[in-house]
Amino acid sequence: MEIIAEANYIRMSPRKVIPVTEAIKSLSPLVALEKLALMPKRAAKPVAKVIKSAIANATNNSKLSADILRIKSIVVGSGPALKRWRPVSRGRAHPYKKRMSHIKVVLEENK
Repeated sequence: MEIIAEANYIRMSPRKVIPVTEAIKSLSPLVALEKLALMPKRAAKPVAKVIKSAIANATNNSKLSADILRIKSIVVGSGPALKRWRPVSRGRAHPYKKRMSHIKVVLEENK
């Protein structure tokens, strides 16, 4: 049985979120939360929030214990980008994008 939790439109570039998810991919959710609490990255907070949501989905909806769960997959996708302009010299402007992420966590029972 798969338990899914998603966080969409996180105002952080996927390029910054992916290394955080790679570090916890093969761990159990409870161990992953402990590791994320000590990680000095800003992306650790939204990733931990999604994992907590997935654990809550498992315990409340599927009546599963958090101890028997494991992370099956964590997918970080790119969301829409806010297009902005930065003023530069000579009355010109350069475009840049403020990127967003979608984080999806899939848990399964550890057999």
